[in-house]
Amino acid sequence: MIRRWHAAVLAVLAAVAIACDGAGEAAPEPSPSRKPGSTSYPSRMAALGDSITAGFGSCLAFVACSRNSWSTGTSSAVESHYQRILDKNPKMKNNADNFADPGAEADALAGQADRAVDAKAQYVTILIGANDACAGRVRDMTPVRTFRQEVDRGLSRLKKGLPKARVLMVSIPDLYRLWEVGRKNEQAARVWSDGRICPSMLAAPTSTASADDERRRAVRDRIDAYNEQLRKACKAYGKRCRWDGGAAHDVRFTLDLVNEIDYFHPNVEGQNELADVVYPGRFTW
Repeated sequence: MIRRWHAAVLAVLAAVAIACDGAGEAAPEPSPSRKPGSTSYPSRMAALGDSITAGFGSCLAFVACSRNSWSTGTSSAVESHYQRILDKNPKMKNNADNFADPGAEADALAGQADRAVDAKAQYVTILIGANDACAGRVRDMTPVRTFRQEVDRGLSRLKKGLPKARVLMVSIPDLYRLWEVGRKNEQAARVWSDGRICPSMLAAPTSTASADDERRRAVRDRIDAYNEQLRKACKAYGKRCRWDGGAAHDVRFTLDLVNEIDYFHPNVEGQNELADVVYPGRFTW
């Protein structure tokens, strides 16, 4: 027994000696970002889209408030994608651009994409389409085919100008649910009517007439169609685009997550919820 133990000790000491002799010649470990399956966080990002991403109404005023944006927000009140990435990669500091524009429809995406290219973004978030559905009348909503063409045009600019950038495509939130949770709230119904907030969906919010029900269902179906085209456009883009899987649309929100100015846009809590449900977690695509 003692001899076996002594032999084992000698073997361990020999192995240590060999390792030490070759230590000066050993190749350096590859950086974590180069290891297969590792996470490499971007150091520049850009947000494209409309008033939701611009943080409109989240500062208790009827204006854009990008510091509360779910995507590029810098406020400590929102765990934005920018803040989450900054925690992992200090090089992201002050390198987040928000090109989202209140009122923007899909036809604005290409111009915003050009600005993201100029900014040399490595991560681009896209949330667009609510305004295409929020027309004055149902027949004025952007046709699905046109919507897809405009989205493809924007994505083409990104792919050509930023071939290595990661793109996150976010689904359009459920505006039909917004009507469902707010229609019995007197203040919300009054604001929607007086302010003509998304009239295709929210006009006559308390009406139970069949024509109004049909109108709302038409808008709901159009948003579903837009989301399907966003999914397909992202898939066609290739492996550098990630679809949120409908996560933003599937949020079962209440009026607690929208501001009390227009009862439409997310408040700080709503922005935080949106940031959370669509955050990719690992930047491996």
